[in-house]
Amino acid sequence: MSTPTSGSLPDGTPERILHRLDWHVVRRLDGLLQGDYRSLLRGYGVDFADLREYQPGDDIRYIDWNVTARMDAPYVREYLEDRDIAAWFLLDLSPSVDFGTVQMQRQKRSVLIDFVATLARLLNRLGNRIGVVLYDGRHQRTIPMGSGRIHVLRIINDLLKHPHLTKAPFTDLTPLFETALATFKRRSLILVVSDFISAPGWERPLHLLNRRHEVLAIRLWDPREVTLPDLGLVVMEDAETGEQIYVDTRDKRFRRRFEEAARRREAALSEAFRRAGVDALSLSTDEDLVSALVRFATRRQYRRR
Repeated sequence: MSTPTSGSLPDGTPERILHRLDWHVVRRLDGLLQGDYRSLLRGYGVDFADLREYQPGDDIRYIDWNVTARMDAPYVREYLEDRDIAAWFLLDLSPSVDFGTVQMQRQKRSVLIDFVATLARLLNRLGNRIGVVLYDGRHQRTIPMGSGRIHVLRIINDLLKHPHLTKAPFTDLTPLFETALATFKRRSLILVVSDFISAPGWERPLHLLNRRHEVLAIRLWDPREVTLPDLGLVVMEDAETGEQIYVDTRDKRFRRRFEEAARRREAALSEAFRRAGVDALSLSTDEDLVSALVRFATRRQYRRR
């Protein structure tokens, strides 16, 4: 098992990448979603419209507790949908995001770039403004709010040029979410793209962020993070710290322990998203992006019925 070189990242210039995604992703999404992206990019406005009695599936964040107490039944606030959505991408570019298996020639970072470019393109087409916060586990850098095709190309270019850290302290996502809490004043759509390999404790600031904004979590993963093939004696390296160990993948007991640990991580992560109240899209390095987005949109639409 090893991490591919930067050659596994998307080929070409930002223009070529955007052109490829327009043809192979955005056009297919248009056909499958009939151009209606509200199921995926829901976004609430700030203008109060009306009150109505709570129905199963309504977002509990919009319960008006004062009215609920007076009426002795739960009521929710309705808002006029804000057509001009302010959207922020919080992007984890820490060393573990540069993992990918040689056979697939696709890193988690390349999936991140394709996802961000596609969603930025869709948001831009709908007339919305987009900002980005890049976080490598040490430093944060902000691409200010903007709109238009040139702005999308700038985002792709900055992602392609962002340096790859070979070693870093174990990533902690908490500072990224705390910065967003302190900085984003207007209610926004926030897309967190990360593998969520992080020090614990990030659930609470993410929960607080989700109380003020519409937050979606996009969790990146690679199949070799959950199952190990029989490859004999191999060197495994911690993508965050650079620590290396030899393991014998011929050992069935070792492979079972590895898979069990992966299942426990998955369960813990699902529980963390549940506690934070955040919808999460799981996006694998071997998965078709269009299929993943349609599946996510369908699930969100079903939950709101």
